[in-house]
Amino acid sequence: MVRRVAVIGAGAGGLASVKCCLDEGLEPTCFESSEDIGGVWRYTDSTDRRRVGVYRSIITNTSKEMSCFSDFPFPEGFPSYMSHSLVLEYFRMYARRFDLLRHIRFQTTVLSVRKRPDFTSSGQWEVVTETEGVCESHVFDAVMVCTGLYKEPYLPLASFPGIDSRFKGQQLHSREYRDVQAFRGKRVLVVGIGNTGGDLSVELSRVAAKVFLSTRSHTWVISRVSDHGFPFDMVNTTRFNHLLEWLLPSALARRIRFRKFNSWFNHTNYGLASSKSSKFKVIVNEELPFCLLSGTVVLKPNVKEFTESSAVFEDGTTEENIDVVLFATGYNFSFPFLEESVRSPIDDNRSLYNCIFPPQLEKPTLAIIGLIQLTGSIMAGSEMQARWVTGVFAGWNKLPPPSRMMAEVLKRKPPVKRNPHERENLKMSFISYMDKIAACAGVKPSVLRLLLTDPQLALAIFFGPCSPYQYRLVGRGRWSGARAAILTQWQRTLRPLRTRVLGDSSSSSSGWCWMCLLALPAALTVAFLFSKYPQPGWSRWAHPQL
Repeated sequence: MVRRVAVIGAGAGGLASVKCCLDEGLEPTCFESSEDIGGVWRYTDSTDRRRVGVYRSIITNTSKEMSCFSDFPFPEGFPSYMSHSLVLEYFRMYARRFDLLRHIRFQTTVLSVRKRPDFTSSGQWEVVTETEGVCESHVFDAVMVCTGLYKEPYLPLASFPGIDSRFKGQQLHSREYRDVQAFRGKRVLVVGIGNTGGDLSVELSRVAAKVFLSTRSHTWVISRVSDHGFPFDMVNTTRFNHLLEWLLPSALARRIRFRKFNSWFNHTNYGLASSKSSKFKVIVNEELPFCLLSGTVVLKPNVKEFTESSAVFEDGTTEENIDVVLFATGYNFSFPFLEESVRSPIDDNRSLYNCIFPPQLEKPTLAIIGLIQLTGSIMAGSEMQARWVTGVFAGWNKLPPPSRMMAEVLKRKPPVKRNPHERENLKMSFISYMDKIAACAGVKPSVLRLLLTDPQLALAIFFGPCSPYQYRLVGRGRWSGARAAILTQWQRTLRPLRTRVLGDSSSSSSGWCWMCLLALPAALTVAFLFSKYPQPGWSRWAHPQL
């Protein structure tokens, strides 16, 4: 029986894992290599090669109501989108509220995690740690790895001839970036157009002489601010939209999605994306279109090669006098402390059962938390994973036999083994993945049942945001405040904006009630379909991050 659990990392996933262990009566010990909680969200002015941290100006891409831990809303006064300091403050509040800090051993590095000799019968692990130069060996019944996606900078220098041998300017990875001061007056080339590449291009354009943004991907750009000024994810991440898109033919659903993207600005005119592309990425950035329109950022194709001071692009054009090349090319995950037999099969999250459990283990006592990319909050997804995993450890939730888990994993694996440096974690639908893990944990809400017992709540769940509180309505870990949190989430969203209240301000809550009443017939129909037909799978919603 699992009792003692090692949790590696005290970021968002680690904190949630410690709390979920305590909820299930387990005994967690969390090992954190740094001196504080927060993981990547703990900003420091200096760069530490042992950890990845955010840059000074970062703002969350998902709103507070969609990103919170499911039984602990962000404070009402926090803005919908937050700086790293507010996220870290929230983590501290969470840790204090559930008394998590006493279970964390800071400045303790995990050196190795190995199976005990009797693993096939006990499922136990030997964990070796180092604190201030002193090594210590521990025995744990289970291990939760919460080191996340962002571990080792991915620098594909071999794809850019001349960057090492000829280019005389400065080159760095976005991991080393903190603020704009070192780039004032320089000509900067940013390589990569993910969320980080877009953010840094915009920020650098305010002080640099010129910023060039190089990409090989088709990229759709969306704003955090959606219809009527509400957060984009709260408006769009709903069960109604999820079901509607599932029911529509995929080609039609894709066309509608692209038309929605282009309603803000025509992405083809800006050289960002074509609606004919089957592979694409979506980034969040309100300012990038204006920077492109004003010429402070210039979009370029993929770099063909570098000379001593210039970059030659695949379309034959050249940009001279490049001072700095900033690679915003992402990260590789790594688990150097895991023994080789466990580590080597993990190519990406498709190597894991439900993106969590290594299927080849004789005993399911090792879980990888947070190795996911979702269309919504990874923090909420990590907490859901932790709830299911600790339920498995405690004996409440059951896993299929290893043979069935391996068969499921092999179905999702690509037919050809990829280069380790070309790992990709599929971005999955937030609702599909959350519902799948919630069903495994026995905490997925039933819209149809709620329509019969609590119609107001059912309509809010189906047509409103699919916020984490929904997964605290039923099952183990049920939270008595979940219903109220769901019905008041729009008020909490608007509360920070009430710094100047106008006399003709209309009540959003009354409008919501009228919408719910008008939607009741439609809700009954779609809820019936939702319960009658299979749930949407991952494959329909997954696309690679290029």
